[in-house]
Amino acid sequence: MIRTAVPAEAPAVAALHARARATYYPDGLPDDGFDWPAAWRTAVGRTDGQVLCAVEHGRIVALASFRTEPEAPADTVELLQFHVDPDRWRTGIGTRLHAACVDRWRADGRRTAVLGVHVDNRRAQAFYARHGWTPDPANPPADDDHHLSLRYLVPPRE
Repeated sequence: MIRTAVPAEAPAVAALHARARATYYPDGLPDDGFDWPAAWRTAVGRTDGQVLCAVEHGRIVALASFRTEPEAPADTVELLQFHVDPDRWRTGIGTRLHAACVDRWRADGRRTAVLGVHVDNRRAQAFYARHGWTPDPANPPADDDHHLSLRYLVPPRE
């Protein structure tokens, strides 16, 4: 089942976020001291965005966080986080969650989605490419940047 996350799930969402992110840092997830559970509680409660989660047998196994940025065009949404629990990779849950995001974006009148993906996260880059994301020509990577900017054109209703 894919549904909207609730604030009480912030610790579980933060734990999934940490497990997924740790897979693409060669030296392990950096300890930046950031309070991710608090950040996720804020994200879940935002009115300008949404956190979707995929739940299997009562456990959150994937999540997507997106919102509209005030300085961005009104028809553009930013995908801020998209994570699948590593023990659920290659099961189709990411594809189903991506489709749910696209359905929400389309319903909200979004025509374009953007995201930044870590340069070392080749698995995620391949996932996004399979789903139609392309390099964002408006945001080419700088030499010292650790993220690649991608863009997705939300298809109209069929």
